[in-house]
Amino acid sequence: MDRPDVLVVGAGVSGLTTGVRLAERGVRVRIRAEAAPGSTNSAAAGAIWDPIYAEHPRVAVWATASYDVFSRMAGEGFPGVRLVDGVEASREAMVSPEWARGLPGFRECTPAELPRGFVHGWRYTAPIIDMPPYLAALEAMVRAPGADLRFGARLTSLADGFADAPIVVNCSGAGARELVPDPSVKPIRGQLVAIANPGHAEFFAEHTEELGEMIYLLPQGDMLLLGGSAEEGIADPEPDPLVAEAILKRCGDIFPEIRQAEILGHRGGIRPSRPVIRLEHEAVDGGHIVHNYGHSGAGVSLSWGCADDVTSIVLGLLGRS
Repeated sequence: MDRPDVLVVGAGVSGLTTGVRLAERGVRVRIRAEAAPGSTNSAAAGAIWDPIYAEHPRVAVWATASYDVFSRMAGEGFPGVRLVDGVEASREAMVSPEWARGLPGFRECTPAELPRGFVHGWRYTAPIIDMPPYLAALEAMVRAPGADLRFGARLTSLADGFADAPIVVNCSGAGARELVPDPSVKPIRGQLVAIANPGHAEFFAEHTEELGEMIYLLPQGDMLLLGGSAEEGIADPEPDPLVAEAILKRCGDIFPEIRQAEILGHRGGIRPSRPVIRLEHEAVDGGHIVHNYGHSGAGVSLSWGCADDVTSIVLGLLGRS
């Protein structure tokens, strides 16, 4: 490729989705990342659309845009994307959140529909994404118009990216803590346990206001992903056997059939927690950086909406808006 218009830093879900949107608008894109998409933190995600674990005034806009894209993808048979019915439930009495009430299939649960220990819940239809095939398909979409993807090299600073392109889009996730540097980015390790699906066709998600120890079951065909955990300050994605054991116990206490299921594997990934998502333009040393990081546990849920906003900023910088 000749000198690209934009360098995207990061090949997780934010970086690839942003790369797709930019390439669709005719922007010449290069993506640099230390790890290929299948080895990123995004690849370990359970990835149910659920926008509550991130803060920014535009979260609702980004979440809605992303839901619409995932719905369309599911209808077109896009790899890894499905619409699944299920229940989100709370152990405390509460009002169903506004974001849920407008979703397809929404209705309040009857008491008989709730597992033991839960007092309020609601049904709706949500996108669930099987991340490894989904990321592979996004990578193919970026490559199709001629984008250049380079893996294995680690930038020491975002300004180093100006050697590649005059505009750098920062989708470095948890890496932004050192790369920006931004000390407000905190790593939070999340773990999942994959088991042979004992017959669950619907998802179940425990509603909590903060990331922490919770229960969720995400069906992926013959596999069922169990979660979850949120280990603040841990930057090593390697799963902890004790945390995995606790996940199995919590889920098995509510759904006893899980206890006898075959364990297929374990997943660990790092959520890039930040008090507020950073999506903004910054002029640096005669070049331009567009930041898109700090999505905490909602990176997939907000990915397409955030990519749209980044693309608008970049097109403006290129004089193509």
